[in-house]
Amino acid sequence: MGMKILVTGAAGFIGFHLSRRFLDLGHDVVGLDNLNDYYDVGIKKDRLALLKGHSGFVFAHLDLNDSLGLQLLFDKHGFSHVVNLAAQAGVRYSLENPRAYIDSNIVGFLNVLEACRRAKVAHLVFASSSSVYGLNTKLPFSVHDNVDHPVSLYAASKKSNELMAHSYSHLFGLPCTGLRFFTVYGPWGRPDMALFLFTKAILADEPINVFNHGHMRRDFTYIEDIVEGVARVTERPARPNPDWSGQAPDPSSSPAPYKLYNIGNSNVVDLSRYIEVLEDRLGKKARKNYLPMQPGDVPETEADIADLVRDIGFRPATSIETGISRFVDWYLDYYRA
Repeated sequence: MGMKILVTGAAGFIGFHLSRRFLDLGHDVVGLDNLNDYYDVGIKKDRLALLKGHSGFVFAHLDLNDSLGLQLLFDKHGFSHVVNLAAQAGVRYSLENPRAYIDSNIVGFLNVLEACRRAKVAHLVFASSSSVYGLNTKLPFSVHDNVDHPVSLYAASKKSNELMAHSYSHLFGLPCTGLRFFTVYGPWGRPDMALFLFTKAILADEPINVFNHGHMRRDFTYIEDIVEGVARVTERPARPNPDWSGQAPDPSSSPAPYKLYNIGNSNVVDLSRYIEVLEDRLGKKARKNYLPMQPGDVPETEADIADLVRDIGFRPATSIETGISRFVDWYLDYYRA
């Protein structure tokens, strides 16, 4: 039976791909986006143009800070499920414009929670981030570990979302699932992210900035694996954990209908190898500008996805060789490079 799903941030990288996935599954999708200019609005409009060609898609040009507009949208469409992907993204930008993160990621998310509570939606799924692990160094990162030491306001805002969602789940019985994404990449990606920046620079014979002098390791996760995981999680509302104990509290679950999952490839790759694969696919070597670690960044990430595999039956598996090749194919076509 088809669901009526609100996807916030539908003109964004993940929101666009997820909306297409839901539409392919036969669900009706209302895609909300404020089309802000954090990066090129043109690519957002091109993503939307593809979505608008589908009869099951409706676009709502709306900001999450517009609480009345959001409530009217819920009243009009009667959503059964909500996936909140709208957020001010970017670790580094949070050092320049911190208020944007409070407005969008905190106040905006509160408005989503309130609208879901009033509408009694069956399941709220929301995007968190691997950045919440902050100063944690025990790898792989587990949802069962505490994450109390974020190193950027962006990470702190995502941790705040998890806490806010839990309080609504506890108080109002709202089923909430938070998903910690690990370094997502692929076609239609964000122009401010590494793969996009590297590709553009290499093709233009310009140097690429390689931080921490190249000593970075990431759990790169291909976009199709991310959206497959999100789609499957959305169909499975969070449930209370009957074994949860306040004597030894598990951060990933609750006696309320609340759950956290990592979604990552669970296969750590050196940044140098990531660049090598891109160079091979482009047939050009990069000129590298080695720089120190940036504030708010971490040297290594790796996802423990045991809970995702156990509960949802899904394990991301796309290799960087396949994923980067698909991105380059899209990039060369989109930009006529």
